[in-house]
Amino acid sequence: MGSPLRVLHVVVNMNRGGAETLIMNLYRNIDRTKVQFDFLTCKKGAFDSEIISMGGKIHRIPYVTEVGHIGFNRALKQFLKKHHEYKIIHSHMDKMSGFVLRAAKKVNIPVRIAHSHSTESEGGFASRFYKWYAGSHINSCANHLYACSHAAANWLFKNKSEKAYILKNGIETEKYHYTQKTYYNIRKEFQIEKDTLVLGHVGRFSAPKNHLFLLEIFAGINKKVPNSVLLLAGDGPLKPKIEEKIRALNLDGKVKLLGVRQDIHRLLKAFDMFIFPSLYEGLPVTLIEAQGTGLPCLISDTITKEVDMDVGLVERLPLTDKNNWMNCILKIKAGVKTRVIDQNALSKKGYDIRETARQTQASYLALGDEVI
Repeated sequence: MGSPLRVLHVVVNMNRGGAETLIMNLYRNIDRTKVQFDFLTCKKGAFDSEIISMGGKIHRIPYVTEVGHIGFNRALKQFLKKHHEYKIIHSHMDKMSGFVLRAAKKVNIPVRIAHSHSTESEGGFASRFYKWYAGSHINSCANHLYACSHAAANWLFKNKSEKAYILKNGIETEKYHYTQKTYYNIRKEFQIEKDTLVLGHVGRFSAPKNHLFLLEIFAGINKKVPNSVLLLAGDGPLKPKIEEKIRALNLDGKVKLLGVRQDIHRLLKAFDMFIFPSLYEGLPVTLIEAQGTGLPCLISDTITKEVDMDVGLVERLPLTDKNNWMNCILKIKAGVKTRVIDQNALSKKGYDIRETARQTQASYLALGDEVI
């Protein structure tokens, strides 16, 4: 038996974000005797040790914020020139993938995949302009286009979006089946009473996730339902601002910051509602996971409708009216609670990771055969 086909995934780091979670879900479910993942990163990540344990290699170059535009592009080209064993490069850096794939084209890597995971760039004007410039190279340097949703494809690939392969953010569906035992056990772990209203959110503490808006909604809910708590799983650059906002709204003890968690599939089962007021998203895997546990989801109407699994759990709301969000939460609280959904609902929509991994593996192997 020959060596597996090695695919180089390019990310800033392998932390527990949506794109990285998808990559790891795929990695765990492919046949690693046939396809092996390696990673080109710029910083250490939470998944690094697991990657190494599964036979993956982690390479590191400095990011553009450390060495500047010239230094970053030089490091990219030097790395790819040195590692000519990679025939497939799969870049997950949204608009910054333009620089990655331009370097890959220059050194004649035959299969160059750009993967869109978002619908907008982070940062101020200068940062967005730089990313726009980086992104302008994608359509001329990528020869395969992937996206997590049609909205994400339209954003990154513009007039070529119809050529994009939609790789769905699949999950291990059986892990998310709701049980009442888990519901009560996790509440006990966090010393939350059985009848407490638990609102929850999972996401990086960054501007697009709109945590400050979420805290204001919860402050209004907590006045009407004093026996309520908000659980926030994640970490990131806005943590100090979030902590400051919690104090300003007198929510100490009512909002629990849980940090980066490895047990999101358990945590979701302890929530009563999932509140997700993002400014923009590609297609958030956490919303697929939440629906997998039968959890009602209140999300901003900026998020693509593709995230709705048609199981009656998603309510899309505008970000212009906080009262609307509060009224909706109270309405769901007053309604009949059931956490049972069709076990096959996510699979029918194409969000079972085993099927996603099978398709992805077949795609890589076919691309590999073309260039051998």
